Amino acid sequence: MTEPDKQPAGFHTTQWTVVMRARGETPEARAALSELCENYWTPVFRFLRREGRNEDESKELAQAFFARLLARNSLDRVDPTKGRFRSYLLGALKHFLAEQRRNANRQKRGGDAQQQSIEAGGSETSPGIPIPDPAGTTPDTYFDREWALAVMDRSLTKVQLDFEKAGKAQQFEVLKPWLIGDTEALSQPEAASALNMTSGAMKVAIHRLRNKFGDAIRSEIAETVNDPDEIREELRYLIEVLS
Repeated sequence: MTEPDKQPAGFHTTQWTVVMRARGETPEARAALSELCENYWTPVFRFLRREGRNEDESKELAQAFFARLLARNSLDRVDPTKGRFRSYLLGALKHFLAEQRRNANRQKRGGDAQQQSIEAGGSETSPGIPIPDPAGTTPDTYFDREWALAVMDRSLTKVQLDFEKAGKAQQFEVLKPWLIGDTEALSQPEAASALNMTSGAMKVAIHRLRNKFGDAIRSEIAETVNDPDEIREELRYLIEVLS
């Protein structure tokens, strides 16, 4: 796994097509499942950190969770019609954390009871095991916010790669602040001068870049839903959790 705080949050939003490919024991399925785990590493890690764990403990738990997911063919029971994959994964993570807490309590008492599967109880899209936490649990919306940030970062990376392939890496770097809202250090006239553009051409370039970014976001979201009609709802939710 890559370093959580070093890798971009853009984990290539989980696609139902990838989820479907991840079923079974073929080499292709194992590769797809590994891709899913890599894609969700950052949101899971940050969710664990948010609950108050230190970095090392969060890394260890994330590794154990994904190792469990890789080993148990858990995706064989996932149904795209029953909800979004990120909801299923968050439910599975909560089940896993509840199991870890129970095991820790048993060890303190000297017990050796049988472990319970992370899928036990509840449905694919909601945890069935209560997770007692005196300090309070992390809201599910925090996980969804990490998902939204990942969509944005992945889309930004996609646009950047497109510009680089077209030989316009410098143009992207100069125009990037108008996508991420960091334009205090550079005015449009200064950016136009750096790119040898007229003021009008600069405005057109920014407009086209924003359109490309929007298309990239919609493309990412389109692959995370089972019904194309849900794209608009997901876009609305993405904006909601980021606001």
